[in-house]
Amino acid sequence: MPITEQQLLQILPNASHVAGVFVPALNTAMAQFGITTPLRMAAFLAQVGHESAHLAAVVENLNYSASALQATWPSRFPAALAAQVARKPEQIANIAYASRMGNGPPQTGDGWKFRGRGLIQITGWVNYQACGAALGLDLLNKPELLEQPVYAALSAAWFWQSNGLNALADNRKFEAITKRINGGLNGQADRMEIYARALEVLA
Repeated sequence: MPITEQQLLQILPNASHVAGVFVPALNTAMAQFGITTPLRMAAFLAQVGHESAHLAAVVENLNYSASALQATWPSRFPAALAAQVARKPEQIANIAYASRMGNGPPQTGDGWKFRGRGLIQITGWVNYQACGAALGLDLLNKPELLEQPVYAALSAAWFWQSNGLNALADNRKFEAITKRINGGLNGQADRMEIYARALEVLA
């Protein structure tokens, strides 16, 4: 049951400028990864809608202030360092994501190269490698492919299926889905709002 542009705009009203591009991309991705029932589609669209600011953002925004850096990554950004790199996204990424998720140390630039991309932010060398292998893409050399609507959607659907989120969606375990994507419950009110709309539209 593919989604129509009209349905997508009822679910994500702020996506009007990109809906036409994303409808075929989302339909292809959802069909390929088994996101094909109203329950699964509603949960998926709510999560990707929130994560991407209604399909507007397919690359992670790392333009943090010093105080936001300390709040988000307290162990990685002591006060002096936070002040030094505030509002410098590339430096922030290289420190925040250094020596994690398969990335090398800050000087390799891996943090910036493999920052969050796609509708569910794929982040880190290991995840780019796994996603690329699953989709048949060389994401280690061309990470920016995930900024294209078709691959932004496919990477999100791959992440969804490979993390067992269809089963959680079947059981309406929406909070558990958020935790698996986000690590916590950031933005849960907005996610729930979109989910409620999606369930209504797709019923």
